[in-house]
Amino acid sequence: MFGSADGDAVAERRKRLQQKIQEDSALPALGSSVSQVVQIASSNHEAVHSLAHFILSDVALTQKILSMANTVGYRTASGAPVTTISKAIFLLGFDAVKTIALTMLLVEGMSGKSAQSVRRELVHALGASLVGRELARRSSFKDAEEASVVGLFKNLGRLLVVMHDPDSYEEIMALSATGACSPAQAAMQVLGCGFDSLAEAVLRQWQIPSTIIKALAPLPSSALKAAATRQDWLQQVAAFSSEVVMLLSHTGKTDTGLMTRNLLGRYGAALDLDSATLNELLARVAEDTQTLTNTICPMMVPAAAVVPEPVVVTSSGIDSALDGFLLVAADVRAVQNGQRHPSGKPINARDLLLAGVQDVTEMVASGRCKVNDLIMLVLETLYHSMGFRFATACIKDVKSQQFRARISLGEDNQHRQAGFVFPVVSSRDIFHLAMQNDVDVLISDATVANVRALMPAWHTKLLPDAASFIVLPLVVHKQPFGLLYADRACVAAEGVPSDEAALIKTLKAQIMTALLPR
Repeated sequence: MFGSADGDAVAERRKRLQQKIQEDSALPALGSSVSQVVQIASSNHEAVHSLAHFILSDVALTQKILSMANTVGYRTASGAPVTTISKAIFLLGFDAVKTIALTMLLVEGMSGKSAQSVRRELVHALGASLVGRELARRSSFKDAEEASVVGLFKNLGRLLVVMHDPDSYEEIMALSATGACSPAQAAMQVLGCGFDSLAEAVLRQWQIPSTIIKALAPLPSSALKAAATRQDWLQQVAAFSSEVVMLLSHTGKTDTGLMTRNLLGRYGAALDLDSATLNELLARVAEDTQTLTNTICPMMVPAAAVVPEPVVVTSSGIDSALDGFLLVAADVRAVQNGQRHPSGKPINARDLLLAGVQDVTEMVASGRCKVNDLIMLVLETLYHSMGFRFATACIKDVKSQQFRARISLGEDNQHRQAGFVFPVVSSRDIFHLAMQNDVDVLISDATVANVRALMPAWHTKLLPDAASFIVLPLVVHKQPFGLLYADRACVAAEGVPSDEAALIKTLKAQIMTALLPR
């Protein structure tokens, strides 16, 4: 097709593009994040916690996921706002949130240059992932939800070209717009390689699973038969998803009816699609793509979600060593600083706690809530509603005879979770006393002498700057199961009003109910 000079020019252009991609300093960090989300498998019993933790570690990502969960299409029947990532995952679905998070990572990592063209390709990637999601719902293959991730990455090659060589991108688009060749064929003419090969190189660098990479390989242009394996089906879905978004975004002279018939002719038998089913799929994908685009695309109005933050908790009657540390009603006239108390506790803590109680109640009533997911939701609610800097759920490990932190949120949480371990053997410290007496304890000032006298050495070493904290023991049939703990690095002089204390007790009670044998 090309003469020697033309071939040399194409090869040189391809080499420059590949070099620019390799030298892009942002891609390794983006790849690390993308790989982390992809590796969070829905079959893993820690998946919800892992995904929630990943999202919560990124403030911008947290805000956008919450904004998505609060759109009209996803809001709960009660209309109550969604204020926690755990509830968003429950409401939208694990795989939907996982794909949205991946999309947002691509949006954040690949915006800035050639804005309009980048935005168009990001929207295409998003639309393709939604096509994959729709087909996964109809599939009998195990873990079919991966189709939405495959659809998203099918467009990565185009994104790489528009980001790093916009001139070549425009030339490819102009060639394909004539109708004489497809975008993939145009890419071969301009760059001497297809979009898929560019995507494959980057995805391998990101250590994305081979099942996803293999699914991006091109298919023959003839009519396809029903796939015998999940891998073949994913490859068909990837190709189909890409063609669907091209159809939905088509503004040229080609008859869209003809394009639709061609889609059915090639993929109808393979994906069990007829005209009515395809039209329904196209309508749903178009609507959902617009909704998601309006929420997460950076070239549009930024999403506005509120994620509050930090303080404490609860009960009565007990070992004299705990006198003065139990939760008591606070003076609601405490000095306020803007929208937070001086300690960092949100002024609207009661409203945030109430929303959390409603979320927990809804999750429990669904019958689909696992105990670990419930603990995560309660912990997240306490963390944000009361303004803590670190929060964790510490559970008894019978084998090692230790209480060990299993789930945590907040500042330096991985390091602190690893160190939050203490023996089951009873000791006269604040944690054992709280569990022995089954009382919720609030320490508003951990610097005073009588509090320091009850602090174990491991806690002092791990969290030397904890100035106030809360301990909520989880005791089942008089046997300590574990506890919830949360702290801040400042004194909490304002205390906790009785209505907030009651809501905190309600949150804990939901966990206790879930822990009771049935």
